Amino acid sequence: MSEQQGSAAEPYRAHVALSTSSLYPLGVPETFEAAVELGYDSVEVLVTHERMSQLNHQLRDLVQRHQLPISTIHAPTLLLTQQVWGKSWTKIQMAAALTEQVGAEVVVVHPPFRWQRKYASNFVEGVRVVSEATGVKISVENMYPWRVRGRDTVVYAPHYSPLGQDYDWVTWDFSHAATARMDSLAAIQELGPRLGHVHLTDGSGETTADEHLLPGHGVQPVAESLQHLAATRWQGVIGVEVSTRRSTSAEERTQWLAESLDFARRHTTPAEDAPPAEAPGG
Repeated sequence: MSEQQGSAAEPYRAHVALSTSSLYPLGVPETFEAAVELGYDSVEVLVTHERMSQLNHQLRDLVQRHQLPISTIHAPTLLLTQQVWGKSWTKIQMAAALTEQVGAEVVVVHPPFRWQRKYASNFVEGVRVVSEATGVKISVENMYPWRVRGRDTVVYAPHYSPLGQDYDWVTWDFSHAATARMDSLAAIQELGPRLGHVHLTDGSGETTADEHLLPGHGVQPVAESLQHLAATRWQGVIGVEVSTRRSTSAEERTQWLAESLDFARRHTTPAEDAPPAEAPGG
């Protein structure tokens, strides 16, 4: 949302979206309600088996009702959404179409699984072809190895890491980086202008699971990475994608989402733009 982030002469303000996955098992309407209540800039919709996540007219109704845009469509390329929208390239094409229909800016996709051989064989070029044909930014997400009997197994093709791959756009997920034991700050710096989207989250780096911890609750240099984005005036969307399934109440879930938004705001506000500290006793 470059209009909201301003020109070089204006204070930098990052655009922060709330992903529907952050409220799972709740749905898209609940995500819009939480995003409006907490002051998020937009919503990121993960397309799942939930019909509302797939239907442009219902999504547009939510945008109109809440006066809050959808900035991102996450294609149904997860292992658990393999049956949504049929064949692999159909998923990408339909996600691109939905992105245009709801006025979003970017599609997030996962790289293919190695057993999807035909799909994987021309994935890098195929993503570029769909992107150029539709005019939609398609951003490929970093993933992680699966560990079997203590050994890393690469199940994504051409690789779980987008570094070294010829993608035009890359989505960087801090939780996935933690599981893969990668340095997010170094990766984001290496990607430079190819960074198309960010999933704000964290991970411990001590498990094979995709934890999606709150930012700052893991080992990734999340704050430093956001500070780097602010310093370079990065023009993209930061999508909060944290797991709130272990929250013990609706109030705690709301608190976690508010904390994640506050983390994003604090660490993308350059020191010169931050509000002045109050004097003692003020």
